[in-house]
This record gives sequence, C-alpha cells and structure tokens, in this order.
Amino acid sequence: MNDPSPPTRLDLLRFLERVQEQDLARTRRWIEAEKQREDERQRGIEARPPAPDWLIEQGLSGRDPVYVHVGGCWNSGTRSRGVERHQAVRALTEGGVPACPHCRPDTDLGILD
Repeated sequence: MNDPSPPTRLDLLRFLERVQEQDLARTRRWIEAEKQREDERQRGIEARPPAPDWLIEQGLSGRDPVYVHVGGCWNSGTRSRGVERHQAVRALTEGGVPACPHCRPDTDLGILD
C-alpha cells in the first residue's frame, strides 16, 4: 500500500487559512444579518404612533375605569387606553375616576380638588 506522505507545515497552514476564511465569511454574514435586524427595529420605532398624552386604566372587568394617567406613566398597566384631554378632564371631574397617585394627571390638567 502506498502511504501518503504526511502533510507539510505549508499544507497545514493553507488548511488553517481556508478554515479561517470560512469563519470570517460566516462572521460577516452574522454582522450583515444583525445590521438588517437593527435597521428593521429602528424603522419599527420610527413608524410607531406617538404615545397618547392621557390614559384611562380599565379595571379587571374591562368596564369600570380605575385611574386617569398621564401618558407614559410607569404605573398605567396594560389595560389602559389613550384618550383626549377633554375625556381625561371629564373622567376626573364628572366620572369620579381618581387620578393616579404617581403621575398626578389632575395637576397637569389644572384640576384642583
């Protein structure tokens, strides 16, 4: 049988070079995919409608309002819906909906108890 000669140091270095080129190509594909994801994320942020100025948080039943919030209040919860200024004022003054004790929309709306 013919035993092939062992690879030379140059053969091994060329093999290493091919492996590293493949790794570099894969890394560049990952970078390009990440750039595309970031671009899509940024376009999504830019296309988002502006946050409402006022929110009314609904109770667990979805019917009874719990609080009026300033838009962006950290305590508004997921059951909140955006409303116009006059709706927030009406909820506070006529609807008996309390103002959130954290963001105090009654102060921003100029309503004094």
